[in-house]
Amino acid sequence: MRAVLADLTVPRYLLTAASRGRLGGLLALRDDLPVPPLPDAPGWVRLRPELAGICGSDLAVAHATSSLVLSGYYTAPRQILGHEIVAVVEPTGERVVVDPVLSCVHRGFEPCRSCREGFPYGCERFDEPGVTGCRAPTQGFDAALGGGWGDYLVAHESQLHPVGDLPARRAVLAEPAAVALHAALRWERRGDRAVVIGPGTIGLLVTAALRRLHPDLDVTVLVPGQFGREQAERVGATRTLSSGPGAVAGLARHHGGRVIRPRMTRTPILERGVDVVFDCVGHSATIDLGLHLLRPTGMLVLVGAAGRQRVDWSLVWNRQLTVQGTVYSGPEPALGGRSTMSEVVTWLADPAFPVDGLVTHTYPLDEWRKALATATAGPRAGAVKVAFRVGCRSS
Repeated sequence: MRAVLADLTVPRYLLTAASRGRLGGLLALRDDLPVPPLPDAPGWVRLRPELAGICGSDLAVAHATSSLVLSGYYTAPRQILGHEIVAVVEPTGERVVVDPVLSCVHRGFEPCRSCREGFPYGCERFDEPGVTGCRAPTQGFDAALGGGWGDYLVAHESQLHPVGDLPARRAVLAEPAAVALHAALRWERRGDRAVVIGPGTIGLLVTAALRRLHPDLDVTVLVPGQFGREQAERVGATRTLSSGPGAVAGLARHHGGRVIRPRMTRTPILERGVDVVFDCVGHSATIDLGLHLLRPTGMLVLVGAAGRQRVDWSLVWNRQLTVQGTVYSGPEPALGGRSTMSEVVTWLADPAFPVDGLVTHTYPLDEWRKALATATAGPRAGAVKVAFRVGCRSS
């Protein structure tokens, strides 16, 4: 089997000294890998990927810049990456997308407390392989089950969502769209004004989810330059503004708030600020900006990024803000217990859901270095979502 394999058996001192930050230092295209075997339990099937996306966590592995804390969660020494997958089931030929979250039910355990309470993405046995042999919380982080960046992978039937003839460039967005919807639902609406920071895949899909859930919501998307403005407006942004401290004054002009300038900091405070900020970048500067934009008792939602950041959290206390982390997707009380993946598959089948064009680049596996370089460059390369054409169909 051919796949892009991440070998994490490199000693840590070599990882930090030689590989860390260097594109592809731990990756190689291999054509001699075994096809992942089906676990010895009912319900498992083999898949052939068509299109597999590249996300931020994949790039963190490719650059060897993953959070060292998260090394406790991703312990597999050999990983075939790619958890944004549209694939064909063998031997039936059914086309599906894959919910990558692995929980107790997949590993053959009695449900832990998190799984019992409807939080499979927080499974307390993520590091115990069970019948799967997989030591990772999500599909695509362990060669035991494979991932989308290879010719084959295996998955449990409960992870599969049929997509019929849905174009692969829309279907491959199901997993990040489910993550975005999960993030949007963390905010129980209190107010009429939202800000989304970041015009990448997740930021644009959070914007699209907010617009679908709240047609009358005022949504401002903050972008670092010109790239992303057109895409943000297409998916539902009310307006776009340049990111950075100047966004405070820009929002004050639109919403009638006051700008308060602390004597010893660069970023002003927006009095009568917005109700919620979704930070889809996760850098210290964007977290800090989000805190300065919120009204008292507002919510900052940190979406799908992790790492050590130096931030002044004093406004959390002083303005009694809520900081909500979110990653993955899963069942939602607001959806009657349905998963966000099920919901977004329905959305993607609706031509009115405005996500065409978000997949900007596709590459064959042979060009994996070029694909990762494009995804890393992001706006500098005019890239939003970059994906691998693995199998038979990518239209």
